[in-house]
Amino acid sequence: MLARCGWRRLAPPAAARSERRRAGSAAPRYEVVVIGGGHAGTEAAAAAARGGARTLLLTHKIGTIGEMSCNPSFGGIGKGHLMREVDALDGLCGRICDVAGVHYKVLNRSKGPAVWGLRAQIDRRRYRDGVQKEILSTPLLTVREASVEDLLLTEPETNHPGKCQVTGVVLGDGSTVSAGSVILTTGTFLRGVILMGLETHPAGRLGDQPAVGLAQTLEKLGFTVGRLKTGTPPRLAKDTINFSGLEERVPDNPPVPFSFLSKAVWIKPEDQLLCYLTHTNLKAQQIVLDNLHLNDHVRETTKGPRYCPSFESKVLRFPNREHQVWLEPEGLESDVIYPQGLSMTLPPELQEQVIRSIRGLEKARILQPGYGVQYDFLDPRQLTASLESRLVQRLFFAGQINGTTGYEEAAAQGVIAGINACLRVQGKPPFIVSRTEGYVGVLIDDLTTLGTTEPYRMFTSRVEFRMSLRPDNADARLTHRGFEEAGCVSQQRYEQAVQMRAALEDGIATLKSLQFSISKWSHLVPEVPISSNRRSPLSAFDILRYPEANMEILARAIPEPLRKLAEWRELSERLKIEAAYEWCVVNQQQEIEEVRRDEALRLPEDIDYFAIDASLSAEVREKLNSSRPQTIGAVSRIPGVTPAAIINLLRFVKAEKLKAFPQTGKHSSGKMYLKKATSQTPISSEISEEELGSTFVKTPL
Repeated sequence: MLARCGWRRLAPPAAARSERRRAGSAAPRYEVVVIGGGHAGTEAAAAAARGGARTLLLTHKIGTIGEMSCNPSFGGIGKGHLMREVDALDGLCGRICDVAGVHYKVLNRSKGPAVWGLRAQIDRRRYRDGVQKEILSTPLLTVREASVEDLLLTEPETNHPGKCQVTGVVLGDGSTVSAGSVILTTGTFLRGVILMGLETHPAGRLGDQPAVGLAQTLEKLGFTVGRLKTGTPPRLAKDTINFSGLEERVPDNPPVPFSFLSKAVWIKPEDQLLCYLTHTNLKAQQIVLDNLHLNDHVRETTKGPRYCPSFESKVLRFPNREHQVWLEPEGLESDVIYPQGLSMTLPPELQEQVIRSIRGLEKARILQPGYGVQYDFLDPRQLTASLESRLVQRLFFAGQINGTTGYEEAAAQGVIAGINACLRVQGKPPFIVSRTEGYVGVLIDDLTTLGTTEPYRMFTSRVEFRMSLRPDNADARLTHRGFEEAGCVSQQRYEQAVQMRAALEDGIATLKSLQFSISKWSHLVPEVPISSNRRSPLSAFDILRYPEANMEILARAIPEPLRKLAEWRELSERLKIEAAYEWCVVNQQQEIEEVRRDEALRLPEDIDYFAIDASLSAEVREKLNSSRPQTIGAVSRIPGVTPAAIINLLRFVKAEKLKAFPQTGKHSSGKMYLKKATSQTPISSEISEEELGSTFVKTPL
């Protein structure tokens, strides 16, 4: 039966209504239904199916599943970490990129491995075909072409927050599909509008219709809806560009794969394609300034991406500068060039003037003009850390609908939403990645705790524990949990991760067991400048910390037992990184444990911040009610919530626990730690009132 839950649902045809009212309706039933076939949707659907849920993926066009709507690249600084973590949970994008890339490059090489950014130019067609092949062959996963216009709702479960629960979806033809959980990954399609110059027309992407009915349903359900914008540059004909004289950007040799399962990428190093760098100039700037009146997208107050702005936004924010334009290939056999950094929404004839004012592009032909997209997104503070809605039970959100930008951010949310939608149906606890465990944990915590007013992009600078959360160890951090708790990791990947973990432990133990004096080490490895100030003896693991040292050098000096360690390339590289960061990781571990203690102090899901008897200002109550933090650690990261307010909230929660368990006379055990860069003072539950006021500090970001 369809329950109204206090809201009117868009009425489907009468025949569909009467059929749905009958007990035992013939509507097909799936455990998880995913709406949208983009990067979030494909990862969500595949993750749910891997977890054992009978899953349905609904998309407007099967042929656009896996489509790279904007730039032909994956990864980058911060984004490459997300891809490694998605891969560690057996996600798709890393493996597909390893068989679709045409130019692989690790960014940030001048810095330490903890902040290296794996990146690749991708062949659009190969990537799309690879994703479709994977999705269409995944067991328990069905794909269907259909639009979704509405949600089926019923009374809420009493043991979870929410005004009602979703039980299925209403398709564009009026038919229904029943579901145990529903995941929305609508990208830019919620009331999407494309803008080019002064022209606008409804679309979520060029050539695809927007999702209007679903947007109206979410608004009627009481979700807080915002508006964001993004854009894409014009596409250029490769044979009309003069590359001579432009700066070449060569790929890595050998290329570094994204996936832990890949021994190497599909393409030979010498067959990779080049990228080229050119720059805008003052002539291009003047064309923009003279024609702002012809550009509705730029004049709109809707927020666009701060870190990937349109060319018009760059001109307005950073005038009288040259701006980089990367000319990127779209595939091995493609004749299309993507001018990264030239997103524009000027009328097509003016876009052509801008393009032809740039060196190397004087005769370039535009194959498709650039355009802007404006779309609805939902305030992600309405979600829990599992990405389930607080308003509607069993309804999950992932991707740009949560206010993010980028394929990688979407994929990371998708895999987490897919896992948790599956676990929700199975009645198991949610799979939560904390900000001490992964970049995806930081991403989701930032969104669900702080929200966003502009498209959110992942950076390494957002992460407190960068030395521990590296690209090389994502499998050690997440694969075991994905296998044991989420059931989304294959036996093959799990066994490989177990083998690597054991090999690392044995390798580190072996290296630490080989100890010699400084003079002997200087004789064994003369190419390594060992400091005479070091305390003797030194282990081989100590020597490996030096930048000049590696496993190959050590194996030449001490063939047994180090030769076998050096011959395993992946192990050799990871041992080097482990040695370089050991002292940082040890130092960070105490801070990580302090944050985890904060995260263990959970707040009641149904707490009414406006009604509780605690000394909290009206402003703090509003912030807490808006963000709905799940832990004391999350409270400490909300801007404007004072340390005193946190103490008073903690005191109230502990008092309530005492009332709930009066026979024990106890409350939450352990000590609470809230981190400050210069202070790690433990705060005991028995601390005095005076100490509470003087020592409690907020966790800074």
